[in-house]
Amino acid sequence: MSVLSIKNLEKSMGNNILFPTLNLEINKGETVAIKCNNELGNQFINMLIGKLPVSNGDVLLNNISLHTNFKNLCKNVGVAFLDEVFYERLNLKQYLTFFGQLYQVDVDIDSLLKQVGLLEQKKIKIKNLTFSEKKRLQIARVILPQPEFIIFEEPNQNVDIETKMIIQRVLTELGKQEKSILIITNYFENAITLTDNVYTLDKSGLKKINVVDESLDKNKKRMMKNFIEEINVEVPIENNKPTLEKVISDKSIVSDKLEEKVISSLNIQVRFEKIPAKVNDKIILFDPTEISFIESNEGVSNLHVNGEVFPCSYTLNELTNRLQVFGFFRCHRSYIVNLQRVREVITWTRNSYSLILDDSEKSSIPLSKGNLGELKEIIGF
Repeated sequence: MSVLSIKNLEKSMGNNILFPTLNLEINKGETVAIKCNNELGNQFINMLIGKLPVSNGDVLLNNISLHTNFKNLCKNVGVAFLDEVFYERLNLKQYLTFFGQLYQVDVDIDSLLKQVGLLEQKKIKIKNLTFSEKKRLQIARVILPQPEFIIFEEPNQNVDIETKMIIQRVLTELGKQEKSILIITNYFENAITLTDNVYTLDKSGLKKINVVDESLDKNKKRMMKNFIEEINVEVPIENNKPTLEKVISDKSIVSDKLEEKVISSLNIQVRFEKIPAKVNDKIILFDPTEISFIESNEGVSNLHVNGEVFPCSYTLNELTNRLQVFGFFRCHRSYIVNLQRVREVITWTRNSYSLILDDSEKSSIPLSKGNLGELKEIIGF
């Protein structure tokens, strides 16, 4: 059942399009993370709750317009912004008691503080808490009235390991309680640590990111389905070859060697266009067009995507072969660059050249003299 429905939402400021039309559904008990830059993320949250107007579209909470009726629905929506203003002269118990009275709910404050690991600090004034402890207090404040839908902006940014573990535990418990959660973050690693339902949002729109958790056996069937969807296949229809639906539903095929068994059973041609990167025990599948450049460092190929770096198991030679068709160029023995991202070619000396990219960091990539001629041929210079 859908709790939050974002329908045909778009936002522009003057001639600047923040994002084109997007649609998103968040179901009961589901946690969704959107990776975007901090400014856009903050604006997106404020649009959802009606503090900023939308250019078009609607945001519905249980089929009621949220952004135009937030005052009436606010008891059912928890919002945790990155920057929280606290009543710092109050102690923790006084602070949460105040919000209990404000929301007119009867809540066990001690139990709530224990849930976020702050019971022993309940009589300490907020001004004496660390940043991580304040973040946990914010979590307690947000979940105090038991809202059905919760928005977190950068919940685990710059917090200590203990707080990250507590936040993960709280989110898991909220999911069991069938709460719907939206996380806004600027970091892929933070997003995939908290959920497998990850999207990116920028001026090109909202896009789902393929994330696979390798550590969970119960996800093997979903992994199989994702694998089938991510490869271009042709299934023979003669000789009673099985259909994809039959393969996915056949539990005997969903084993540790998913790809091998499926390819063997279907006798299919496979072309896998995504590039995998691993973070902790999860795999992200990137579209080649998302990658700005790839750098080899101590034998590890690192993908540079939107200012973040992700290790890849493929060698630079393997990536060169895979990515040439997408406009990537081996500009240096340690670098592959996406030529669509190259803005300038700079000559420093007769033997020293660099490629300047149009990414947010204006990255400078070395171009070896031996590859200069080939690059000139490619770009027709």
